[in-house]
Amino acid sequence: MTILLIDVFSSADTDSVTTSVQLLLLLTVLSLAPSILILMTSFTRILIVLSFVRTSLATQTMPPNQVLIGLALFMTFFIMAPTFQQVNEEALQPLFNEEINLDEAYENAGRPIKEFMAKHTRQKDLALFINYAEMDEPESIYDIPLTTLVPAFAISELKTAFQMGFMIFVPFLVIDMAVASVLMSMGMMMLPPVMISLPFKILLFVLVDGWYLITHSLLDGFFPL
Repeated sequence: MTILLIDVFSSADTDSVTTSVQLLLLLTVLSLAPSILILMTSFTRILIVLSFVRTSLATQTMPPNQVLIGLALFMTFFIMAPTFQQVNEEALQPLFNEEINLDEAYENAGRPIKEFMAKHTRQKDLALFINYAEMDEPESIYDIPLTTLVPAFAISELKTAFQMGFMIFVPFLVIDMAVASVLMSMGMMMLPPVMISLPFKILLFVLVDGWYLITHSLLDGFFPL
């Protein structure tokens, strides 16, 4: 197999070899698409917040994982639509029309993605990775390599998601404490408080239109009014 590959590349001209290598790199990028979706978009924050909602309600597997992941996926497509459209207009369409080469397409596609990530990355997190990489202070966000920007964006999203998760937990924790206090005062210590508080938490969540509020908070984090 190795001899065959050597024969193919030795018999081909330089342009065809370069094109083959570029196509190989493109296939590699496509194989990393799940990681790109998780760490370079709003998917992580949305999924963690939705998981916190389910955990705070103590409804076990309701909603199921498939529903949470599907909702997070389509909300990600909605939030990232302007960025994806910019990538299509500045990178994909010119590449398909042979107006730019593959290298220019990679560079043009990275700009809107860097703009999105930089907008939601804390300066403290970005400085952490820049310092450890021993880089000079970048003049613009376009000078920051993705190997530095992506982990900084990821930990910023995790912090934001956990902050939202804490705020979601508080009202349900109050209900759990109130139910536990009532049960102890009635001497019903053997009855699990979670079983009694579950209907009240679901009722509160429905009365305040919880899914609307959670979705509104998530969208407002990416589209501040």
